[in-house]
Order: sequence, then C-alpha cells, then structure tokens
Amino acid sequence: MLATLTLLTGSLTLKIPTVSARLSVSEVFVFAAVLWFGPAVATFVVVLDALVGALWQRNRTGIRVLFNVCAGASAIWLAAHLYGVVAPQSPSGRPAVEDLLFPVGVLAVSYFTINSLLVATAVALEHRAAPLEMWRRNFLTLNLNFLVGASMALMLVAYTPSIDFPTISAILPLLAITYLMFRVSLGRVEDAHRHVTQVNEMYLSTIEALALAVDAKDQITHGHIRRVQVYTVELAKRLGVREGLQLKAIEAAALLHDMGKLAIPEHILNKPGKLTTAEFDKMKRHADIGADLLSSVKFPYPVVPIVRHHHENWDGKGYPTGLSGTDIPLGARILSVVDCFDALTSDRPYRPRLATEEAFDILRQRRGNMYDPLVVDTFIASYEELAPLATEAGLQARSLIGQTTFTPEPESSALKEIRANATEVSLLENCAQQVARAANGAEATETALQTLRQLTPITTCAIYRYDSNLDQVVCQFSAGDPHSVLSGLIIRLGERVTGWCAANQKTVLNSDAYLDLVQMATRFSPPLRSTICIPIVWENRLTGVFTGYSTQEHPFDERHRYVVERIAELISTRLTSSSQTVRNIRTFQSSQHQ
Repeated sequence: MLATLTLLTGSLTLKIPTVSARLSVSEVFVFAAVLWFGPAVATFVVVLDALVGALWQRNRTGIRVLFNVCAGASAIWLAAHLYGVVAPQSPSGRPAVEDLLFPVGVLAVSYFTINSLLVATAVALEHRAAPLEMWRRNFLTLNLNFLVGASMALMLVAYTPSIDFPTISAILPLLAITYLMFRVSLGRVEDAHRHVTQVNEMYLSTIEALALAVDAKDQITHGHIRRVQVYTVELAKRLGVREGLQLKAIEAAALLHDMGKLAIPEHILNKPGKLTTAEFDKMKRHADIGADLLSSVKFPYPVVPIVRHHHENWDGKGYPTGLSGTDIPLGARILSVVDCFDALTSDRPYRPRLATEEAFDILRQRRGNMYDPLVVDTFIASYEELAPLATEAGLQARSLIGQTTFTPEPESSALKEIRANATEVSLLENCAQQVARAANGAEATETALQTLRQLTPITTCAIYRYDSNLDQVVCQFSAGDPHSVLSGLIIRLGERVTGWCAANQKTVLNSDAYLDLVQMATRFSPPLRSTICIPIVWENRLTGVFTGYSTQEHPFDERHRYVVERIAELISTRLTSSSQTVRNIRTFQSSQHQ
C-alpha cells in the first residue's frame, strides 16, 4: 500500500524553476516506510518511485535515470540509518509522539540535505556552476516540503495502526493542498524568473547595440566583440569564477570595454601607422571616459571597474591609474589578454592578422609584465577548447533581441551606415592633412582624386580657375586625365555644365559629361558619362569650379555631393592660401625694391 501511494503521489511532480529538477509530495509515504518498516523497505520504495518518475520526464537518458535512482536510494538509506541511531527504543515498539519529534526532524533534514546536494551538484556540473551556490539559490527553500511530509508521516504512524481507506481519505486532501500550494508558489517563482530573464535579455541587447555602434566607429566587425565576449566568459569560468553576478559583469564589460572610443577621433582610431605620443595620450583616455559614461548606468553587477582598468599592466605600468598585480580586477585581467589576442589574429586597418602561434608568442613575451601569468597560461592551454565556441559566436554575430524575436541580416543597414560614416570622416581628415602638405596644386588635386575614388564614383576631376577679366574658367589642374586632354580647357561663363555652375554658383549633379566636354568625353576609356560640378567660392567671391567626371550614368547622390563639396573646400583653401602667399611675397619684394 505504501509503495502504491508513493507511486501515485510521485507522479504529481513540479518542476523547480531555473534548473532541470522536479519536486513531488511522495515523501510522506517514504518517511512512513522508514518509521514502519526501516531502511530496506524505504529504499525499495524510493527506487520504485524514481523509476516510475523517469517515465514522466521528457529529457530522460540512461545516465540521468541511473543518477536519480542512486541519489534517492543513497539519501534515504543514510538518513534512515541516522534516524535509527537517534530514535528512542520503546519496549512497546510504539514510542510517544513527543519522543519522535527530534528523530523525525533529523530524518527529514538529513534526507533533504543529502538528496538535494547530490542533485544540485549534478545540475551545477551540467551548467558549470558552483554546487553550493546552486543548492543555496534553487534547493534550500524546498526543505519545507520535506518537513511537511515528515510531519504528516509522524501523525500517520503515531495515530494509525495500519493504512486503510479512512486513513487514506484523511491524508490525501492534505497532500492535495500541499501539492497545490507548492504548484502556485513555484509557478509564481517561474513567472518571476521568466520576467527577469526577458528583462535581462532586453538589457543585454541594449548593451550590445551600443557596443555595435562603438565597434562600427572603430572599423571593427561585430564578430570581434562576440568572440571577445565568449573568450572572456569561458576563460573566467576556467579560472574559477562561479558567482553569477560576477560572470554577468564580465559578460557586459566584454561588450562595452571600448565604449570610451566614441570620444576618440577616427583618424586616431584607424590610423594606419604608429600613433604619436600626443595621439596615444588621447587614445588612453578612452578607458576613463568609458567607465565614467557607464557609471551613470545602475548595473546590478560591477561592470565599471572592469572597463576602467582593462588596460592596466601586471607590473603597474599600464593606465589609467597604474594598478598592479591582483589589485587589478580579475575581469579586467582576463579581458586585456583576450582582447589583445583577438585583435592580433584579426585584420585591422593598420596591419594584417597574425597567425595563432605568433599571437601566442606575443602573449608569452608580455606574460608577467603586461598580463597576469595565470590568465595567459590558462588561455593558451584552453584555447583549442575555446576557439570553436568563439568562432561560432563570431560567425553568428547578431543582436540578442534578434535571437528572441526575429532573424535579422548579419549586419543591419544602420551598422553599415555607421561604419560608412566613420570611414568617410577618417578619409576626409586624412585627405585634409595630405592636401595641406602637398607641394603644389597638381599634387593636391591628385591626392583629392585618390580620396574621391574611394568615396564616390568619380574617376577624373578638374579644377577650373575663374578669370574675371575674360569672364571664363580655365582648367588649371586635372587628375585621372592620362593624356592631359583637359589641361588648359577654356569654358566661357554660362556655357556648358561647368560654365553654368560658375555663372549661377550652384552645384550640378548627374549632368551629361558630353554636354561639358563634347568630343573630349569620348577620348577617355571608358568614356566619361556624368558630371558633378561644385562652385569654389572664397570670401563671397567666385574663384573657380571643381568638376568631377564619372564613367557611370547618374551615379551621384547627396552623400557624394557632401564629400565633393568638402574636398573642393579643401582644394580651394589650399590653392587660395598658396596664391595669397605668392602675392604677399611679390608685394614684399616690390616694396623692398622701391
């Protein structure tokens, strides 16, 4: 009868939130078996209950069923023998209820502790978590179920000589109430956990969206931050980090560690050569800037210290505060190694990627001075295990919201826009520096064309100087003109496309190149088909026209117009300043002669 009742109540199981374990109300009959018949019968009942309970599990496997049988049997066998040690011996064979209170409490607590610790350990190993922390967070509060079952078993054994229909009729309603109480309670916990999970996913997806913008500005692919994130979190686990909030902090910091680069100019971020001392000093500010920005966010875990100190060195020669050794947060020490490795093995604007062994050699060279030796050694030793996880994360890089609601493209148009804008700004700044250093107008024009070819469909360009005396424009410099057919070309004001642009001082987009150059447009291979004309105005006075030509039909849009206007402005400033310098020299020489 006890076995039958155990099986019936054992089939009414409840899932424990957040872990792959279940709870039932069959303990009352397990405890009754101990009190009536001893350890052997109770162990048999538990084994039978575990075997039948396995039939209700969807994800059952042979090893899982075997574990559940052995864990429950071991727990009740040990608890029953412990009960036998502390239980009083009565000559009549039926001790008083008050004499059994403590022994039954020992039975319930010991059975719960042993069984739940075994299950918590198995679940923790499955999730790579700390067993005691897993037990404390998910199993400790379930002891109430075992205490209730022990109390009901004590009343059942103490006041009924045997199990009959009236006894069952009295017990089953209490079991039903207990079952419904736990079902409602665990259901609420499950709902709360689901809500927290959804909020956390939304929270992390917001963090990742911000990290995407940072990396797009820095000309880095989203795959980089996802690889760094996986490397960092997995390496932290292998270094003994088990606390959930600490892992969350490391995960968030891995995404946001370079947030401060939003305040760093693109020409520094993407400079192809070595940074100057001044540029590097400005670059170093990104750690403090990022930490200060994130300090306004109320993170439930310590993200800011990791972001602030991820460029500290093990020997104390890093930045921004010069921390050394274990004073540097562990997450920052891990992040610095992982970020360096992934950067070394990725293509960057200033150098091609390195082989894995070459990157390992650099990490070993910096071991003990820049990086924590334990972190470096653990990373290199576990790289073969971590690399497939990180690579997969990099290939499947996408927003966390996208994973739960929809499936976007690997890179959205918004990110492409950010990356394109960052490239545009960087190239324009570089072009401004080279135009300013150009030896003459021809070199400045050639430099401008190199930038225009990267940002627009322009293949040939010409700078026409306005001659106010003859009311015409003359081609003074040209680039992309292999046979110099445009050199010296004269266009009267108001005629053709360039002349109309000069006369009206208005930009012209996508006009037919034949209308501007007539037969000369066909002397290029392939022929020139479209033009973009920008008037060059200095101090409210027309000084010339910048005309770009393309071999495509109607290729120019507003973005191209913006780029050409900026470069025309650079050329105008360069040529006007040069002309002004020449005039000043001539004026000075003339005054000296007089």
